[in-house]
Amino acid sequence: MHIAAGDPAWAEELDALIAAPKHHHLLFENESVRVLDTRVAPGETVPLHTHCWPSALYVLSWSNFVRRDGEGKVLVDSRAGNSAQAGRALWSGPLGPHTLENVGQSELRVISVELKSVGH
Repeated sequence: MHIAAGDPAWAEELDALIAAPKHHHLLFENESVRVLDTRVAPGETVPLHTHCWPSALYVLSWSNFVRRDGEGKVLVDSRAGNSAQAGRALWSGPLGPHTLENVGQSELRVISVELKSVGH
């Protein structure tokens, strides 16, 4: 998804650390990168939030999830074959407003290194 700078989808209040602080913890930040530790317990849904920078993701523990947009439309259901594994690194572009529901049996935990210089 590409959203232009200044678009309300990138509103500061939707930033992951502001909109969903229970699930996103800041590990490090400078002018170039922001490193987040994301944890979602089984059965939990992360509130509507964004990630405005592309990021390298490292999966510490895997669980199936459903990502929905702001209107509730399913964007990704990992049970449909979009799965990863613990110990795998992935790339993600910026993510507009979305929720994420852990529909699996274990904690979903991901370290993300957001690249500020490559953002929206």
